Amino acid sequence: MVNIRPATVDDLMAMQKCNLLCLPENYQLKYYLYHILSWPQLLHVAEDYDGKIVGYVLAKMEEDASDCHGHITSVAVARTHRKLGIATRLMNATHKAMQDVFNADYVSLHVRVTNRVAFHLYTETLKYEIHDKDLKYYANGEDAYEMRKYFKEKKPKGAKPAKSEEAK
Repeated sequence: MVNIRPATVDDLMAMQKCNLLCLPENYQLKYYLYHILSWPQLLHVAEDYDGKIVGYVLAKMEEDASDCHGHITSVAVARTHRKLGIATRLMNATHKAMQDVFNADYVSLHVRVTNRVAFHLYTETLKYEIHDKDLKYYANGEDAYEMRKYFKEKKPKGAKPAKSEEAK
């Protein structure tokens, strides 16, 4: 049994360890600290029955954007705990917090074009869409898909509000 819960400062070292074991993109501890101090509602961990952190999601709100949206910085699940729906549960917890706390319009993330497992999770399970392709996004020169999941209905620029919105 794995419990999904909000992360605390005490979890940061275990989150970093999980990142180092699972992903090629690694961050200094101060980056985790920056996220938890700035957006504590958005960080979640997966904790097994022994209290060991076996997954996490690191996320933030984009502050300089013209629209209110979140960004998934990193998500990882230990190999021993994959294919159990943990990444989906972590992401859904963060999506909910982005909507409830920050009223985000959408969330974005980057994924390696070669990471078929993650791409399937994002597109098929979590319903993200490809927004763009960023060439040589990663340190090793690999390309990334910029993906988005819209929480609210997309409206074309200049579109008039629906009649139900005009009545408000």
